[in-house]
Amino acid sequence: MGAALALASRGIGTTFPNPSVGCVIVGDGRVIGRGWTQPGGRPHAEAVALNQAGQAARGATAYVTLEPCAHVSPRGPSCADSLIAAGVARMVIAAHDPDPRTDGDGAARLRAAGIAVTTGVRAAEAEVQLAGFLTRLKLDRPHITLKLAVSLDGAIAMADGRSQWITGERARAAAAHLERARADLIVVGRGTWDADHPRLDVRLPGLETRSPRIGVVGRSDGLPDHVSHFPDLAALTADPALSVLVEGGMGLAASLLAADLVDTLMLMRAPILIGAGRTLSDIGLADLPHAHGRWVAGPAMTLGPDHIERYTRTR
Repeated sequence: MGAALALASRGIGTTFPNPSVGCVIVGDGRVIGRGWTQPGGRPHAEAVALNQAGQAARGATAYVTLEPCAHVSPRGPSCADSLIAAGVARMVIAAHDPDPRTDGDGAARLRAAGIAVTTGVRAAEAEVQLAGFLTRLKLDRPHITLKLAVSLDGAIAMADGRSQWITGERARAAAAHLERARADLIVVGRGTWDADHPRLDVRLPGLETRSPRIGVVGRSDGLPDHVSHFPDLAALTADPALSVLVEGGMGLAASLLAADLVDTLMLMRAPILIGAGRTLSDIGLADLPHAHGRWVAGPAMTLGPDHIERYTRTR
């Protein structure tokens, strides 16, 4: 399953409107098929792995990070039916698929065909990878990650609004640009767009083609044709993207937090002091007790002098 999760990570940010899934097929003690969801969402991971395994899939064990789909699409057959037809003997599934077109029917169909099915293996890790897909199904909106570069004293910009660059180059390259490559849409507020003129692309070697769509929240005047415009948060959350990365600015960040629309908070903390810098404005917090228990710390890393922390909103 670890190998399937690693394969699934390759497609994150490229498979819209489908989630990125990984699949590994093992027969006679060796890997005979590997696959992950291809750009644009098809073929599915299972189809790629089954095609690679061929006739050797009969009697084999398949590991998949998301319950195989149970519905036939104009773009291809259901993965549950394909696995049954291939003669797979055992299925190991990480995460349950809450899509009403599957929602347990994939696993049930496999069991009805005599296939041994084990579920929930490394499900928590799979659900992190599938966050955009799961948020879309459960909350009917994209999964929103808010990235904030902050100083030790909590400033996210100079007093005049300038925020380039609080963190160092290594943190920006390895964390910020990789995060961009995993998103369907990256947005900033109009103030940040006007002040910083950000490129908002992916500049990691080998991942230059993974730059997501760009959007601006606020006024539309003067925006280039390739930039999507969102007049307000309602328009942003109505976008069909599975995952949105918000990189600034202060007003947009505060508005998202006040509306409780941030699912993941990514803090890039630099060992600098700014002093009379700008911090987040009102986020609608009534009192301190309401601030506790809302965020759970996730993985953290240090890159050069900077510390990167991730927090997940509990719901």
